[in-house]
This record gives sequence, C-alpha cells and structure tokens, in this order.
Amino acid sequence: MADTASPSGPTVITLGCRLNTYESEVMRRHAQEAGLGDAVIVNTCAVTSEAVRGARQAIRRAARENPGAPILVTGCAAQTDPQAFAAMPEVTRVIGNHDKMKAETWKPAELLGGEEKVRVNDIMSVRETAAHLIDGMEGRARAYVQVQNGCDHRCTFCIIPYGRGNSRSVPAGEVVAQVRALVASGHYEVVLTGVDLTSWGADLPGTPQLGNLV
Repeated sequence: MADTASPSGPTVITLGCRLNTYESEVMRRHAQEAGLGDAVIVNTCAVTSEAVRGARQAIRRAARENPGAPILVTGCAAQTDPQAFAAMPEVTRVIGNHDKMKAETWKPAELLGGEEKVRVNDIMSVRETAAHLIDGMEGRARAYVQVQNGCDHRCTFCIIPYGRGNSRSVPAGEVVAQVRALVASGHYEVVLTGVDLTSWGADLPGTPQLGNLV
C-alpha cells in the first residue's frame, strides 16, 4: 500500500517498510530545503515482484496526477534494478538508496542537471549509516527512528541485502538524540526501525546488543 504525504513541500509516495517511512521524511525535508516543492518522490519497495509492480503503477499514477512535475524514483526497487525504472518515460531521475539520504543529492543543479538519468552507486561498498536528525514526522502521531540498515544474511529468496547493503548500525548516542528531538516535538510513541534489527551493534565498538540500546 502506498503512503502518500505532502503536508508541505514535495509529494512523497512511500511503498513498503517502516524504514522507508522514516527515510521518506528525511528526503522530503532535503527536497523542500532545496526548493524542489513541485517534485514527486517515489520511495519504492522490492521485497516481492508484486511490490515492484506496485511501484511502477504508483509512478504512472503520479505522472498522470502531477503533469510536468519531476518524478524522482528511489528505494530498494530502484537500487536493485535502476535501468528498468530509468526506461520508464515518466521517470526524471533514479536515485540509489545511499545517495537519497544525502542533502546534496537534492540540490536542483546536481539532481536535474545533465543527461545522466541514473544516480545509483554500489550499496555493498557502504560501511556506515549516519543518523539524520529530524524534529518530527508531519501528519503522524507515531514516529520512526532508524537504528540499523542492511543485512548480512544471504537468504536464497531475499533480494533486500542487494537493495540495502550489508548491516550497519547507528551509534546509540545518535539514536538517543533523535528520540529526544522527536519527543520534544510532541511525539509520544517512537518505533525503532531497521532491516535486521537484532543485528544492531555487531559493527559498533564493544558490540552492544539491541537490549542495551532499548
């Protein structure tokens, strides 16, 4: 199911997991600060073939409902099969899962300049996950906080590691700072999110466990 949010700034269509919901809020703020208020961002999911099909449908619908708006596609489906989405005439740019979280990615001159349609890098080369401090999630009573990303397992049936990369943990101090900011802005329920939550801490000094964080 698509979760569409545009309380202010660009329209963001979120498909898939809670981690995508958190990342969509980060992207919305980056795009808004960069002056991309007319853009449509589609944050895709690749967990099943049906999810990928739903992403294509969401892109086509967004183009029909927002004629002339740049359609910016990102998320796991875009990361794992960028050329397929780049081939869609509705799509303006395809952005990888790592780059989508960087503020500089959303600068119009960088994002919309030139002819290069695909901006996707090797997700397996990413070794760290930085916290992205947000002061709230507009239109939501419940807030999500990313504490971990990626997965070290290679299950035969699962494509997610190829969309998210290897497991990376957000340091505890950064998680606590994010939770405090959300509580200060009025959120009374905070959900910790990640791809493989139980692996949190394995890559941090001292290898703390998730229970220590909670």
